[in-house]
Amino acid sequence: MPPRFGCLDLNAWTKSIPVIDGYGTESWTLKGARILEVHMEIEDDPADALLPRTMHPAVPAYAIFNVASYPESPFGPFAVAEVRIAGRTGVRPRGHVLRSYVNNEAAAKEMAARWGYPVAAGDVSLVLRHDRVVGRVKAGGSTVLEIEEVDRDSIAGNDIQYIASMHLCRNKGDGKPVLVQVDPEYVFHRAERGRPRVVTLDAEAFRAREHLRVTWPIAATYATADVTLPRLRYVCNPELPALQGTSKVAA
Repeated sequence: MPPRFGCLDLNAWTKSIPVIDGYGTESWTLKGARILEVHMEIEDDPADALLPRTMHPAVPAYAIFNVASYPESPFGPFAVAEVRIAGRTGVRPRGHVLRSYVNNEAAAKEMAARWGYPVAAGDVSLVLRHDRVVGRVKAGGSTVLEIEEVDRDSIAGNDIQYIASMHLCRNKGDGKPVLVQVDPEYVFHRAERGRPRVVTLDAEAFRAREHLRVTWPIAATYATADVTLPRLRYVCNPELPALQGTSKVAA
């Protein structure tokens, strides 16, 4: 059986992508982050249209829903909520970020310019309750995402392995679309796992339309950690298989 590739409509998708200001950004270390992540299986054939050709779809297909709150940054506290479609570049698991809602305008501008985050303005919240952790995004006057971790159990931080993100953006230098890899580093202080729930999902708000159809739960985790957003190391040509179109930009 030949390998499967994503079939994202690059011409349509790149009409609205961030412009990255080169590949020489310095790292940020963000102390005391709180991170809720939910993994859910999704219908595989429709979801292929949400991955660029440089990525292979995951088998089974799944989506990653992530809400993170950062109490300290060079631009004040902020929170980010995003949906990623899981896949692989070459043999490495990665998640293509569809949209990142950010509740701090200054932080959003820097994240787009430095790391190519596909940012949008939204009211992002992360709430701990005695029986669950709730992440929520409101945009345009309505809730576009609400996820939960229930039945919480403590685990070790090294039991959590977040996969790197892939951000489709445009290089300011030559105007070409590129897929940049963002692989933060984590120092965990607390971690837990539980059952995932997607309470609300407006797929259109994440540019997914009819292509994102949630089916079965996989897992949910919640953690507190110090997070370092890295210097960029790799960029990919979104139209070529990763083994052909990946370039190293930093050690």
